[in-house]
Amino acid sequence: MAAPSVRVLTYNLLTIDSAHGAVRHRVARDRLRALRPDVVALQEVCRRADLDQAADLLGPEFDVVDLPGRVAGVGECLAVRWPVRQVALLDVPLPGGACATAAAVEIDAPVGPLLAVHHRGTFELDAEHVRERQAVATARFVEELVGGRRDLPVVLLGDLNAGPDASSIRFIEGRQSLDGMSVRYENAWTVTHGDEPGHTFTPANPLVRAGQMPLERGRRIDHVMVRSGPHGPLLDTAACDLVFDGPVGAVWASDHFGVLAELRPPPHPPGTWSEPTVE
Repeated sequence: MAAPSVRVLTYNLLTIDSAHGAVRHRVARDRLRALRPDVVALQEVCRRADLDQAADLLGPEFDVVDLPGRVAGVGECLAVRWPVRQVALLDVPLPGGACATAAAVEIDAPVGPLLAVHHRGTFELDAEHVRERQAVATARFVEELVGGRRDLPVVLLGDLNAGPDASSIRFIEGRQSLDGMSVRYENAWTVTHGDEPGHTFTPANPLVRAGQMPLERGRRIDHVMVRSGPHGPLLDTAACDLVFDGPVGAVWASDHFGVLAELRPPPHPPGTWSEPTVE
């Protein structure tokens, strides 16, 4: 019998009002349903009375939670396939007019109770100081939700708008502290691909070259991460791949590639010993 697992996807759709969005939407819908993710973070998704893009993309079996801060019905959402235990939202104003926003959903998954968190990082290239504050706010939000439940796995995902060397990502991955705080999340891409760049926003995609950042050089800014305790993450990464990373016919579904990870329990709980094998 196969070990239980959860399939987690983050994907920035590119607004449906841009670049022949209706055609791109149909391509994304067919591909998304074929991928069969269980937890989905969508960005630049339209959720209006006349068009619920998330519902059409994913189908009726998903519960959808919107992040705060939608503009004209467009924003971010977190969708889950399994029964929802609890929903929590983060919406905190920051200096300068920005906000820290996130959505957290605790679900009953085949791997057991799981907290999925969709984190948003501001997009502006010159605003890493804002992304730092947003990352710290989300990290504190998660720690409050976890509380004393040290055995609760947490998956953090989204378009964080920052590459691996950015201070906000270094903080989330436990490679530096910020504001007197430190956490550690394991990046699913790094587990399976090491130092491969894995760019998710790249000029190899013609929609990037045609878009608002025509001199983009290529970055991995879309991430799936698993929170670690003192002895490591509570879920292992069985696989992690780029998806939507090529055209269907002549149609590119978005200016971003998606990241799809399959997560499963480790051989035994971190912080414990298993019976060692004796040769």
